Amino acid sequence: MTSAASPLRPSAGLSAYALLLISLTQAVSMVDRQIVAILLPQIKADMEVGDAEMGLLYGTVFGLFYALFSLPLGRLADGCNRTRLLSISVGAWSAMTALGGMANSFGVLALSRLGVGIGEASVQPAGFSLISDYFRKERRGAAAAVFAASITVGLGASLWIGGTTADWWERTYTAADAPFGLRGWQAAFIVAASPGLVLTVLLARLPEPVRGAADGIATPPDPAAFRASWDTLLSITPGCNWLVLRRLNASSSVWAVNIVGLIAIIATMVALTDWTDSVRVTVQAPLMIGNYPLSGNALQWTVTGIGLYVVLNWLQTLKLRDAPAFVLIAKTPSLTLLFIIAALQSAVNYGVMAWTPSFMIKQYGMSPAEVGLKFGALVAVVGTAGPLIAGPISDWLAARVRGGRVYVTLYALTVSPILAFWAYNAATPAQFYPAFGIYCFTLAMWLPPVYASLMDLVLPRMRGVAASFYVLTMTILGLGLGPYAVGLISDVNGGNLGTAILSIYWLAPPMVIAIIILARRYATDEAGMINRARAAGELV
Repeated sequence: MTSAASPLRPSAGLSAYALLLISLTQAVSMVDRQIVAILLPQIKADMEVGDAEMGLLYGTVFGLFYALFSLPLGRLADGCNRTRLLSISVGAWSAMTALGGMANSFGVLALSRLGVGIGEASVQPAGFSLISDYFRKERRGAAAAVFAASITVGLGASLWIGGTTADWWERTYTAADAPFGLRGWQAAFIVAASPGLVLTVLLARLPEPVRGAADGIATPPDPAAFRASWDTLLSITPGCNWLVLRRLNASSSVWAVNIVGLIAIIATMVALTDWTDSVRVTVQAPLMIGNYPLSGNALQWTVTGIGLYVVLNWLQTLKLRDAPAFVLIAKTPSLTLLFIIAALQSAVNYGVMAWTPSFMIKQYGMSPAEVGLKFGALVAVVGTAGPLIAGPISDWLAARVRGGRVYVTLYALTVSPILAFWAYNAATPAQFYPAFGIYCFTLAMWLPPVYASLMDLVLPRMRGVAASFYVLTMTILGLGLGPYAVGLISDVNGGNLGTAILSIYWLAPPMVIAIIILARRYATDEAGMINRARAAGELV
């Protein structure tokens, strides 16, 4: 190492320690994000809302701000000290998780989830970028496997922490003598917020690696990273984006696409609100805007529409400001396919994991503590094993077969739907656990190849931005729609959560088709990356 603070070639020990902290950051983010899943029945009863509203709280409210702020924070990660950015982010979202523990209304709880979404928005952009600078290309599949495995560790921990804490609290205290008048689910939020405080300190002391050194691509410092991040936020915020387009002297065609796109999004969201209101027997109204009751469906589609408009705004301004990044991120067929696959599979994953604890409680008569302990441990163990096996296999295949990494994802997403139908038709917990274990192990193999491929298809200076766009598409279409869709189907079909969860798997066929096309395209797009960047004006 040339220095402790910015090693050109980090030691194996430092790289392993960095990967541990980065992965723990993702695990803690999943705990604070997913803990709502095990607490859904208790929160629903206290707040007196429907399944669709809980899907909205779990997915859409969190997802909008997670996605929105991933773009400016991703841009910031491409130019600032990434370890400090992660440190500040962990502290911020942990505080907002604790706020959820003090919520006494749906609105305050939604505000808490909003804040958690903003804080967690930097994890994957900064995490991807750091891993790519701590590990060389030939080892990134294995490193990405650890990063991916941390997701299921966090999922399992969220179920265990949420279920056991809430159950213990309710058995120990009555409503009259509970400290600060807290309910069990509120105590669980506060406990979940605690690990982030320790991680904040450790990340602040982690050395920042030299950007691009692992790839041999010189990446000069960005002296205006904060200004660029602020400009990104303005450019994607509805209303402010028009000021940015004017400042950039956007052509009339750009303005036309933006305004027509906005009108089309609004019309589509209004139609979807009317349709989803019509299919539900009872439409809840959890929020009041003045004297106007805003239904969960209306809020869901409003948030989704804002997210889609953010995507349009960002792509337009990226093209005007940074043509090479636009060419590599938005016009590389393999990346486009990766974004589509990630969005569709995320809808499945979040829909499944948001409602499976409630399914087990309702279907098998289990307690939240029992589900948290047994199901949480199962998810943590088998969900970790899948990525850790898939990562090295994807590295091995990538060295021997064109587009080799992609075949691991193809296997996982082709076989797992079949296993899902086996698991969710189990008659007893004894039948469900082994079936779900095999399903979860197989499904979890899909992610390491996607992570590694995402890092390999863009230049080092663009990895934070590329990861943030990945987060944006994955969140708006995955997290934003998956839990809500399952909740809505459950409301419509009389509360049959097993059928509602399996209904989300109609997304499997288009995913498999997209992966097959990706396998044929990947090697060509990876080999031509630098030439395409140069043709767009990149000095590399």
